This record gives sequence, structure tokens and C-alpha cells, in this order.
Amino acid sequence: MTYDEGDRVGNEPTSYGLRPPHEDAGGVAQETAATQVVADPAAGRLLGGRYRLAARLGVGGMGTVWRAHDEVVDRDVAVKEPRLPANLDERMRHTVYERMQREARAAARIDHPSVVTVHDVVMEEGKPWIVMELVRGRSLGDQLTEGTLDPREVARIGVAVLGALTAAHEAGILHRDVKPDNVLLGRYDRVVLTDFGIAQIEGEQGLTETGAFVGSPEFIAPERVLGQRPGPESDLWSLGVVLYAAVEGMSPYRRQTAPATLQAVLSAEPAPPARGSGALGTVVMQLLRKDPAARPPADEVRRQLEAVARPVPAPTMLATVPGGAEGGAGGGRGAGRLAAALPRRRGARLGVLGGAVAVAAALVLAVVNPFGGGDDAPEGWRTYDETEQLKASLAVPEDYKRSVDEGTVTYSDPGGMPRLWLTRATGREDSALSEANKARECDTGDELGCTALGDDVEGTVKEHDYRGRDAAELTVTWTEDAGFETEAKLRRREFFYVNDDNIGWHLTVEMPAAGEGKRDGERIFEGVVDSLEIQDM
Repeated sequence: MTYDEGDRVGNEPTSYGLRPPHEDAGGVAQETAATQVVADPAAGRLLGGRYRLAARLGVGGMGTVWRAHDEVVDRDVAVKEPRLPANLDERMRHTVYERMQREARAAARIDHPSVVTVHDVVMEEGKPWIVMELVRGRSLGDQLTEGTLDPREVARIGVAVLGALTAAHEAGILHRDVKPDNVLLGRYDRVVLTDFGIAQIEGEQGLTETGAFVGSPEFIAPERVLGQRPGPESDLWSLGVVLYAAVEGMSPYRRQTAPATLQAVLSAEPAPPARGSGALGTVVMQLLRKDPAARPPADEVRRQLEAVARPVPAPTMLATVPGGAEGGAGGGRGAGRLAAALPRRRGARLGVLGGAVAVAAALVLAVVNPFGGGDDAPEGWRTYDETEQLKASLAVPEDYKRSVDEGTVTYSDPGGMPRLWLTRATGREDSALSEANKARECDTGDELGCTALGDDVEGTVKEHDYRGRDAAELTVTWTEDAGFETEAKLRRREFFYVNDDNIGWHLTVEMPAAGEGKRDGERIFEGVVDSLEIQDM
């Protein structure tokens, strides 16, 4: 069996870069509460005479995933729609569509309960819509924003992902983008590996230019970074990084830039995971060996992971547990889920890499759904009372995730974009217009203490009337390096208000600079500013 390198198209490292759609996003058929400020005009559309679109689950750089209903067999499904940049030429557009059909063929050839099931491919308006099972749950990447997992739960997830990879390898398919965002945690403890959009398939003609490769930098095996021909061992390396991140909170190779991350993959020797010491730490470090030939085979990895996930209890230990409760302090699956609910401080970079998103450094996740919906919030939105943090309240789409970091509250779309954050500064602010201009000068210049957004930065400031008081608005666009010689064009709309006591509020909404993502971001900005209630105006 031989393996050939696959394809890379456009600016995305996966077929649609969803996070559910970080740094790249992830779940193919993950169900989330996708809510629109205005009803989506495509909702209700019928595909292939049977699949009725209901709601968008996530949007990435190369596609949109919908929840739909199959009216023939009366079941909900997930449908992936290609969404391409308008400036793509016909040859490139054809290549992308061919790639999506390749994804469907790849997943359909794998018979395993931990691989998402592909039901159909419908051709509409010359483009393929892939119909898949709807996995109700969340991604491992989303789970890790709330905290790390218990080692036994990590091992259980690892066994399932390894089974999916083994089935794929036996079918002549390499996944090539194993990462937390592509691992879904479904109902009844089901684990599903998704996104075979960049998989390479034995015997199929490559869709890439020479030297191109895909994947998320911190999860790419060293041999692929070096341009060598990958094999099943490359997917096992990525699995090792996923297990490390699941038990420690982040990849051991993550750095501030893509080149630095790739260099770490090639040369850094991470310390064994502290929380996964013992048997789990041993197998993880074996999977992270630089030499592919030195990594253990899949059956040995499975044996070690199963030993961690389902250890044989010692009779003497059971005899000492009050009430005869099995498992004692060892935890098990329930303990894994409990541990996952506990916040863990993590470092991350605010920016975009391959359509994925990392929020603020040292992020602390707040209590999920702490306030519920407000009577004045638009339908499908939730009002948050941020009196304690910011002396303000605001409404955001109900599926956004809320997190707090040292006086800044961030709300993140499960699909990655748009995202928004609100800060409050006490007693040092000039007028709103002055603060907006200072922010523009910082973004567009090289002032000391300013963090460069990227290249081609442009910013404009205008006055804004906020409930009869003076406010200001800043709009900034820039080009950011998204890694692997690709770029992302981004946009921010920022709202500034300063009261008579020189206390300032600063709201930022970040979005793509064009297309559907921009339209979504604009609606979000207008809706959030309209809902914003500032105390002590």
C-alpha cells in the first residue's frame, strides 16, 4: 500500500475550517445552536428533491455546514455546502469541488463507528453538497476550552480515534489533519473523527501543486514538515499531540507564529505531560518520536490506551472503598467529564491561522449560560449582565461562548468568526474620539508598545451617537499571515465611549473583510452596539 500527498486549495488548511468551527476549526457534522439575527434566506431551500436546509451550524473559509432534514426518510442530517472566494478562477473552482467529492469518497470508504457516515452527494448549481449524519455533540477542541480531561477519559477518546484511523489506513486513506477540532464527542460516549477533506487516497490523482501541504502546524508530523512522504505513522504522531493537548490543555509545539511552531515540531523535545504521567504519558511520548519508524504500531498503542481507559481494579483497593463503590478515587468516565468542567488557565494567541481562532492569553472560561436570555434581546440572542466585570450589559447570539480575561469579556462564535470582546478602562481615558484615533494610529503605525495587526493596515474613525451622547467608531482592515504562504484579509469594527469620569468602554467585533463572513460580522456589530447598556453614562 502506498500513499501520495494530497491537496491544498485556497487559504484554508481544512476543507472548511470550522470550529466546532482555532486556529483551524473543525467539526463536520457537529450540531450547535446556530442563530441568525435575521432569518437566513437560504433556510428552507430543498436540495436534490429531499434535503430541506434548516439552519447553519458553522461557517469557515471554504464552506458552510447546515442542519437539514431528509424529507424522504424523515431524519435530520448535516449538509456541507462549498463556499468559495469570488475571485477564484474556473480551474481552481473545479479543483475545490473535486476535492469535496474526494472527501465524500474518502469517508464513505471507511466502515467504522468512529467515522462520520456520508449519506449522499447532491450536485446543485454545478457544485457538490455533501450529506452526512448529524452528530449531536461538541468537538474535543470546544471541550478543552473549558478545561483539560481526566487521563482515563483521554485514553478512551484516544482508543476511538485510533480505531477510526486504523480503519482509514486499511482503506488506503491518510487523514492528515487529526486535531481536537476534528474529534466530536457525541451522545452516549460516542467519539467521531471528522473532516476527511484533506485526506489523501491511494490511487487517486493529486489535487495539489508540488510542495504544498495542509494541516494545522502544531499537529503536523515532522516528516511532513520536511516534505517527506507520509504514512500511517504521521497520523499517529498527530494523535499523540491531540492526547497531549487533551490532558495538558495545549499542544507542546504551539508557538506565536506558524514558522516557529513548525520549527518546534522539528526540534523541540517536550516534557512528558504532568497530568498524564504514568502509562498515558509513556504512550504519548512514544507517539511523539521524531523518527516515524520509532513510533509504536497501532495495535501496541491501542493496548496501552485501553489499559489506561479500562484498568483492572485491584481487589484490595475495592475492599477499602466505603459502601463498595467501584472505581473509588480513580474516577473513570464520569470523573473525566467532571474534570472537563473545571476551568484551566491556558495561553493562546489572538489571531487567525488557517481559519481557526485562539482567544486571549491566560483565558479563564466563565460559567456556561450564567444569565439566560433577556426580554429585550433579539430572538436567538442572550443578554449578559456584566455588572461585576464591566458595569454594562449586552446581548450576543446565544451559541456564542463567553470567557473572561483580566477585565476583558470575550464572546466567540462556534464557527470561529465573527468574535467580539468588550473592555472597560477606569479613570484614564480621553474623549471617545481621541481614544479611537489613538487606536487607529497604533494599528497603522509603528509606535512603541503597539502590536502590529499585519500588513496593508487601513483605518478610519468617525463620530458615533450613542443614546444622545458622543461616542466614536473605528474600522480597521488588514492582511494577516495565515501560515503556509497564505494570507487572510480581516476587518474590525470598534466602538468607543468615555463618560465624564474618564471611564471608557471599548467594544470590538472582528470578522473577515469580505463575503458572507463580513455581512455576518456587520450584523453582529450593529446588534451588539444597539443592545449595549452602559452604567454610569
